[in-house]
Amino acid sequence: MSAKKLTHVDARGRPSMVDVGDKAVTARAAAAECRLRFPAAVAASLRAGGMATKKGAVIDTAIVAGTMAVKRTHELIPFCHPLPIDGCRFDVGWHDERTLRIECGVRTTHRTGVEMEALTGATVAALTVYDMCKALSHAIVIGPAKLLGKRGGRRDFGEAG
Repeated sequence: MSAKKLTHVDARGRPSMVDVGDKAVTARAAAAECRLRFPAAVAASLRAGGMATKKGAVIDTAIVAGTMAVKRTHELIPFCHPLPIDGCRFDVGWHDERTLRIECGVRTTHRTGVEMEALTGATVAALTVYDMCKALSHAIVIGPAKLLGKRGGRRDFGEAG
């Protein structure tokens, strides 16, 4: 088994964008999730209020923000390539009584994958939920955020949705 190496570092150890010009254009997908843990009273209040606050519909706003973030990931993460996004979906629901789970799935047909787009979508959606709910409590905890899977490219991992 060969030793793994960092892909965004050139031969001199300097930061470098990966050249994907010689890679094959293939269908690629990734899924990521981020969770938010609420104090019990806040979770109960959100459930009773249909996931709406004075700022509006929490889940709908988070989905819009997460989708916008997916499309702009290359503007946020320095070495991400701008990608045409073929599809972006969110699945948001209660994992347990106090924990909200946000899953983001992203698809493209390109030379590089969409793991960072899926992670960015899930985490920005979670940040949006926090922003919309912080008037209820600052004790909301964001995380963990993790890649659930990716498909396409050199190697697949987990469930890409």
